[in-house]
Amino acid sequence: METKNSISSYKIATAYIGTIVGAGFASGQEVLQFFGVFGIWGLIGIILITGMFAVFGYGIMKVAKKIKADSHLPVIREVSGAKIGYLIDIVITAFLYGAVVTMAAGMGAIFLEEFNLSQTLGSAVLLGLTLVTVLFGIKGVLSTLSVVVPILMLTVLTISVASIATNWGTLMGNLSWTATEQAPVPFWPMSALIYTSYNIVIAIAVLAPLGLMASDENMKKGAILSGIGLGMGAGIITAAILANVPQVLTVEVPMLLIAGQVSPLLRVFYTVALIAGVYTTAVACLYGFGARVISPESVNFKYLVVGASVIAFFLSGVGFSSLVGILFPAVGYAGLLLLGSLTYTMLKGYQVNFSQYFNLWRLPGVGYRKLLTGNEKEQNKRRRNKN
Repeated sequence: METKNSISSYKIATAYIGTIVGAGFASGQEVLQFFGVFGIWGLIGIILITGMFAVFGYGIMKVAKKIKADSHLPVIREVSGAKIGYLIDIVITAFLYGAVVTMAAGMGAIFLEEFNLSQTLGSAVLLGLTLVTVLFGIKGVLSTLSVVVPILMLTVLTISVASIATNWGTLMGNLSWTATEQAPVPFWPMSALIYTSYNIVIAIAVLAPLGLMASDENMKKGAILSGIGLGMGAGIITAAILANVPQVLTVEVPMLLIAGQVSPLLRVFYTVALIAGVYTTAVACLYGFGARVISPESVNFKYLVVGASVIAFFLSGVGFSSLVGILFPAVGYAGLLLLGSLTYTMLKGYQVNFSQYFNLWRLPGVGYRKLLTGNEKEQNKRRRNKN
């Protein structure tokens, strides 16, 4: 039975998945660059991330529960130490701002590819609305994230399944296709690891408090459900992308092209959902970035977010696909510090007592003979019996 201090595995899974599947994921560009370009090997890479999301998600919640952490900062410091923990916190803050820039570029791409309007206009409109919302009405928008994201993902998965069904023969023929020269991370197992890494860097802020509120059994089940859900979602989108290559390589928002091939009406619905997803993601990230740098109650908070928005406008000119290919891998490589520390911490919790074997190395002569030939007394007894 669920109590005040015990949340269900389902709630853990929905919170975990909801943190990771945002507008970048739903656009298809993120999945294309990290998995689609590797063909069938990308699908195998998705099997790897399924396991890694489950293992690392559970590990974070387990550590949080052990040290009774109510935020991600104590967890990071527990597994990485103060200095590395501080560095990882900087990476998280930088990624939040980078996400604002990426969403601005993404809105520019939507304006160009869907409405045939200027990318600059799209970026300016998004950042203007985002800034106004952060300064005057963020609470209502943040609450809509829990509604917008599920609708967006349901739409994306519906489009993907429909595209796979109508292009099954093409999908089977394209499994051997690759475009690794366009991959931001050139080796598919490493691409899967980097993808997991940068997503865990963001998800830890949600996973740590969950660990304090859930039982160990629910943490395990929730982590496993999350891994399966994220893996299935990425796998379905990757399959849809492979059913539409190489056409999807020529656009900034692959799912827009795929949606249009399935149904013009579905494309319109997807566009509306994607715009809402990009907007709410940008609002959450801009507010999160500002709040980590300075208190939202401070008079300087508004100057910070205004300045950050202006700079983001100019940076968004780099382009959506380019930003996904630069920012996400960079954060992923930096996040390996966290994954490495977390792996070490988790392994310490499952130590096997090898001391009985290591003691042999302290007695070179007798030790090696025991290891290789068994007990010396038994050896002498066998020799006497033989004689």
